[in-house]
Amino acid sequence: MRPFREALSSELSPAEAVGWLRDEERPFALIGEWLGGLTVLGSAPARVASGDEDPFSVLDGGLQLCEGDGAVRVGGGWVGWLGYGLGGRIERLPPSPPAPNPQPDFSLAFYDHVLMHDGERWWFEALWSDERDAVLRGRLSEWRRRLAMMPVLPDRSDAAPTPFTLAASRAAGHLHAVADCRRRIEAGELYEANLCVRLQARFHGDPVALFARAVPAAQPRFGALIDGVVSLSPERFLRRSGREVWTEPIKGTRPRVGTEAARSAAREELAASVKDAAEHVMIVDLMRNDLGRVCAYGSVRADRPRVEPHAGVWHLVSTVSGRLRDGVGDGDLLRASFPPGSVTGAPKVQAMKVIATLEGTRREVYTGAIGIASPIAGLDLSVAIRTFEISGDVIWLGSGGAVVADSEPERELSEAFDKAAGPIAAIGGALVRSTGR
Repeated sequence: MRPFREALSSELSPAEAVGWLRDEERPFALIGEWLGGLTVLGSAPARVASGDEDPFSVLDGGLQLCEGDGAVRVGGGWVGWLGYGLGGRIERLPPSPPAPNPQPDFSLAFYDHVLMHDGERWWFEALWSDERDAVLRGRLSEWRRRLAMMPVLPDRSDAAPTPFTLAASRAAGHLHAVADCRRRIEAGELYEANLCVRLQARFHGDPVALFARAVPAAQPRFGALIDGVVSLSPERFLRRSGREVWTEPIKGTRPRVGTEAARSAAREELAASVKDAAEHVMIVDLMRNDLGRVCAYGSVRADRPRVEPHAGVWHLVSTVSGRLRDGVGDGDLLRASFPPGSVTGAPKVQAMKVIATLEGTRREVYTGAIGIASPIAGLDLSVAIRTFEISGDVIWLGSGGAVVADSEPERELSEAFDKAAGPIAAIGGALVRSTGR
């Protein structure tokens, strides 16, 4: 395969260009801070991984690149999502709770051409091969034509979901789960577990239109549209560039609403919170341990935590980095660190067992990973939170938080609603906050 790129003339913004993915075969869009701030769009993949393949081995499959345009930033690669349930292929876990809308364990497709925006202009990039020459020439011509025009999207009112409400055991079930988890922590079974609720609605619109309208409103760090999933995630799971790898776990939240003074006070409260700091340090240590399994001895480092603004909330964030040992591929990296520690707990395996026991519904894509593995740009995966999953006429969103020894059940439920409120508003939806028993 030969890296190739050609500049395209267009005044369309990334969110506007997404509209051209409607009715395409397996469309995807990555908008935000991906790969250093690139927008990457694509459709019509060259290959789709089958459900009986090992997704970690798929991502390890190396591609032989010939000399080509050295300015190519992405070219193509594997794009998709890895569901939380893949953790069961790595660790021995109890059965998951019921699945109201079962999803595959993963979705991965290989794209040998993409549309890329670098913040200034659009590029058609490809991993060109003789076998696909005619197809790639046709796709280049098609994107030239499309970017000269504005796509037409349905009216926002046509795509609005019904109000989101708690599914499964509702508020009482989550309050009970948090209390039960606290008892387990006090008994020494674990230190921390991330427990979530499922918020659900009816939706008859188009996921592409939903994503195109949500991105300008939410301004997510890692916006993704992939195979029935619309993700507005604030959290990077793994970024690999060359042999360097880093993760940016989030743990610790306060609502960022109201007056400027109220928002500032919430930020200071989070920065000074002993409880949130304890939650955060445990997850940072967990991620240091995960990276340490595949990184060179002495290369793993953790920065001091920082408070960052995200859609409707403040978050505590740290960066943990390291240098991969020789011979370690993306699949090895994922086997050592999946699922993300910030959405499981500590110790990770025990926390996953508690999650399986206490949560009311099975996690699907939620708290797995979404992103791209490119032979040129490397690996970039976000944590699948603030993520909408769509199946038939049902749309749902998982939301939760870390439970520790001094967690209060009502406050944990309120935090789950706070995290969900921003993304739901961004897609034009409404949230019903149920707190009754």
